[in-house]
Amino acid sequence: MKHPEIVNKMSLEQKAAFVSGYDYWHLEEAPELGLPKIMITDGPHGLRKQNKDKKASQGIGLGNSVPSTCFPPASTSSCSWDENLLREEGIALAEECLKEEVSVVLGPGTNIKRAPTCGRNFEYFSEDPYLAGKCSASFVNGVQSMGVGTSLKHFACNSQEAFRMVINEVVDERAMRELYLTAFEICVKEAQPWTIMNSYNRINGVYTSQNEWLQEKVLRGEWGFEGLLVTDWGSSVDRIPGLYNGTDLEMPSSARINTNKIIAAVNSGELDIAVLDKRVDTVVDLIVKSKPALEKKHTYDIEAHHAIARKVAEGSMVLLKNNDSILPLKKGQKVAVIGELAASPRFQGAGSSVINPNKLDNALDELKKLGVDVVYAPGYVKNKDEIKDDLVNAAVDAAKSADVALVFVGLTDEFEGEGYDRVNIEMPSSHNNLVSVIAKANPNTAVVLAGGSVINLPWVNEVKGLLSTGLGGQAVGSATANLLTGAVNPSGKTSETYPLSYEDNPTFGNYPGGPVTSEHRESVYIGYRYYDKAEKDVLFPFGYGLSYTTFEYSDLQVSADSIKDTDTVTVSFKVKNTGDVYGGEAAQLYIADKESTIFRPVKELRGFKKVFLNPGEETTVSLELSKRAFAFYNVKLGDWMVETGEFDILIGASSRDIKLSKTITVESTVNAEIPDYRKTAPAYYTADVSGMNGAQFEAVLGSELPKNERDKSLPIDMYCCLNDARHTKWGGRMCNAIEGIMAKFGSAENGDGKMIAAMATQIPIRNFMAMSMGVCSPEIIDGLLMILNDDQSSFVGFNKIFWRIGGALTRLPALLKSI
Repeated sequence: MKHPEIVNKMSLEQKAAFVSGYDYWHLEEAPELGLPKIMITDGPHGLRKQNKDKKASQGIGLGNSVPSTCFPPASTSSCSWDENLLREEGIALAEECLKEEVSVVLGPGTNIKRAPTCGRNFEYFSEDPYLAGKCSASFVNGVQSMGVGTSLKHFACNSQEAFRMVINEVVDERAMRELYLTAFEICVKEAQPWTIMNSYNRINGVYTSQNEWLQEKVLRGEWGFEGLLVTDWGSSVDRIPGLYNGTDLEMPSSARINTNKIIAAVNSGELDIAVLDKRVDTVVDLIVKSKPALEKKHTYDIEAHHAIARKVAEGSMVLLKNNDSILPLKKGQKVAVIGELAASPRFQGAGSSVINPNKLDNALDELKKLGVDVVYAPGYVKNKDEIKDDLVNAAVDAAKSADVALVFVGLTDEFEGEGYDRVNIEMPSSHNNLVSVIAKANPNTAVVLAGGSVINLPWVNEVKGLLSTGLGGQAVGSATANLLTGAVNPSGKTSETYPLSYEDNPTFGNYPGGPVTSEHRESVYIGYRYYDKAEKDVLFPFGYGLSYTTFEYSDLQVSADSIKDTDTVTVSFKVKNTGDVYGGEAAQLYIADKESTIFRPVKELRGFKKVFLNPGEETTVSLELSKRAFAFYNVKLGDWMVETGEFDILIGASSRDIKLSKTITVESTVNAEIPDYRKTAPAYYTADVSGMNGAQFEAVLGSELPKNERDKSLPIDMYCCLNDARHTKWGGRMCNAIEGIMAKFGSAENGDGKMIAAMATQIPIRNFMAMSMGVCSPEIIDGLLMILNDDQSSFVGFNKIFWRIGGALTRLPALLKSI
């Protein structure tokens, strides 16, 4: 233990209380032991601290947070491919935490984008684990350099919102190791986040909050994680197994429910006091690390942080198309700015990460400030997907009167958010219609696209220009104006692939699964790994982005033509700005195994570097590669392994724009059997997802597939969610009633009510008690289960309990906002 002198002075009751929160946002305190009550709160792209005018114990406080800087979410900032920029953002965010006396900010979100339709993709960095890991590590190092902690989340395999609290992610270990765990591993080894937040879901049958293999063997044993494991809010399932299997802190407070269980478990011998002491010590260590930053008052410069938010947005926006150099805008042009998003931008996602920005600018006003001759027409009503002829006609008139038309469109709040997944990759039909109509009215049309995930663009061949602003944070307007006018040169590159159609993505027809399981039949083939292997054309490849200048790659050098897997190799090459304006270029290094026994992607990102060059300037980029760059995870060996052979080192401007290449030989020093699935799972050697049927997936998984339907003959218990009871007399009525009620509470924060409706019907029943701060007592939960099981006769006080449940349900909107 790190602090035995403190832990040994605690009573059993105090220890039991310390591994649970004091309330929703605070940890327990022990002033007599020098342990203050510290606060942890939501991020991850800004500070979402609940306002003091609402008691912290009352809940999560959506829409009621202190003003803070809203930086671009991870889906956007990852497109910068700029580790220094992410670190700078982290430092600024930490300064705001210091001012608000917040000790840990809950982020970054580091889950891998398995599918383009995950509702929370805007909070995550990439489809590629190397890029995601490097972005996470840079952000964490920035925050923690200021004495503020982070919470790397959601560990692990949390790639969907549907049934996220109960879903069983069925995934083979190799895919876990190579895709879903690698980003976390990079961040742990390079940044040591103070805390890691486990996810709600199960992995191959075991909830992450009590998954010994994941938390103790891999995270702590193999990676050397030194910090605290905290539950996502409500992800604690059974607290005693959770303690044994690595979860240190339960959040939020369960109102002594689990505290009492822990005390009883120690007294009965069910829980070893040494295990509890170990968990308490980790909580104490977090508090001790947080103390120095709380010893004095802090402040920050709002304008300076707004400028940093603008800098991140400018470096992350991606120029996807620029025919005839329609951008940047030329001096003296009359510009039609069309689309309500130009005046009222969508700059962040919906859900627990919603920031109350301390400033907010928009592109329309900022273009005017830069002296652009603008005529404006809204074109549509932002939060209603309706084609209004009068608005469209006015927009057409504006476009015809201008030299250039800029059409601002994208995903609106109700299209993506926490708690629910998108059903496709479409954006509002009114937006699509507007683009096509304007492109016909003015041939010089460019689109400014907003959104936190991949979008289908049916009109892409009708317009000359396309700038993706992503979700640009509170400075999205000024950043967009600077790029459109050429004050800043675009340098962002895509961090996920844009397919030609939703049906092309490898998870189509198999995602999100549910209600019981989500089968990762595609294994290692997600994103560009799939599109390359399947030889599918894409709209915009991974790592792609245009500039107002041009770059030339040359002089690829490799320090050795042949190495052993215990050696490192240095790769260097030159990048030159051959254009006439200053610009940034994210140069990428991929590795391709030329021949392998096990199925592998065509190539995988193994390094990158963003350089900034003046016209005519040239620089040398140097990257070092070790064993992991060439290795796959061998499930038979239980370790990373290189198969002896030739590997191509590929240097590219994107995953599909390879500029330079060299071949080297790598010799394995490990003698182990390599899994060969060519007979049992041949579809995986060509990424034929249609052939990845049950038998072939089982061969890769190494076990039989679990059932994806709950046995309806089994009684509903507290581990079920209300959705599991839809087939019962009262379960279906409750689900329908709740969804109807929630629809009336829609807002930008909760995705038009979809977030809290999904939470209400898909949250485990146990959480209504554990997270309600006493609203739902054990007696109410027992009565609810009896009702859901249509068991009226066996409970004497059924009517009484029924009306108590009804009274609790009238408080459901407030309760759900709290969870």
